[in-house]
Amino acid sequence: MFAASARRVAAAAAAANSSSSSSGRASQIASALNHQRWIHDRNKKAMELVVKGWSALQEVDRVIDFADRNDKRLIPLLRGAKENFELALEIDNMNTHARCWLAKMHFKYHVPGACKAVGAALLVEAANMGDPEAQYELGCRLRIENDHVQSDQQAFHYIEKAVDQLHPGALYLLGAVYLTGDCVKRDIASAMWCFHRASEKGHAGAAVAYGSLLLKGAEVPEVITRFNSGKSPSTGKVRKKDMQQDPLKLAKDQFQIAAEGGCDLGLRWLKRLEDYDKHPEELKQIQQ
Repeated sequence: MFAASARRVAAAAAAANSSSSSSGRASQIASALNHQRWIHDRNKKAMELVVKGWSALQEVDRVIDFADRNDKRLIPLLRGAKENFELALEIDNMNTHARCWLAKMHFKYHVPGACKAVGAALLVEAANMGDPEAQYELGCRLRIENDHVQSDQQAFHYIEKAVDQLHPGALYLLGAVYLTGDCVKRDIASAMWCFHRASEKGHAGAAVAYGSLLLKGAEVPEVITRFNSGKSPSTGKVRKKDMQQDPLKLAKDQFQIAAEGGCDLGLRWLKRLEDYDKHPEELKQIQQ
């Protein structure tokens, strides 16, 4: 009898321990979910503030060409944008978008309390945190505003980081560097790849540059055609479509992208291509 009672007590204790353990695990899971929910809500609130600040800057950019740079009517919009970006950083200190836009405000806009040193520090922080827009902006500023060799190397480093994330402006700039041979060995194939990827993202300047190179007879690099290849329905073998396409048609497609992006140069090139259809000898002169 005593043995049976002991077994019942042991079983009850084991059940209690199991229940306590399950309750503890459930509590840990609930705590983790609550923490994740809190992080999500915090990030969402920060991004809402970034969007508000960005919208205010868009309104400033819309009218700034028709107003004086120091026009007092712009101050409320600029101050509101700055406050929203600062609040976003207070809520989420890891928000690189807020850092980058706040840095741009210190550099570009006549906002009360603007300081280029603060802007530079914010830009470096955002770039080192991996924001592609900040990396591109910092690379451009290091390249333009400093004449030191070390500064050029740093600029190229940040531009390459932005290119790794396929930032269209950085792709276009790196393409121009490869095309001119500035700081690197001249490489037309690499330049065309950069222009091609930037054009895919709607960069008008890259589309014009890529189309111009095609008109001059530059061959489409294999690294591009390899990803645009298809299979023959009859043989099942891979065939490279772009290699068989007319360079004139490929160039026209690029100028169309530029024109749709609001680039006047793209429209002018489309007009010239219409003239080349009537006078093919002029196109041959360009390709020579």
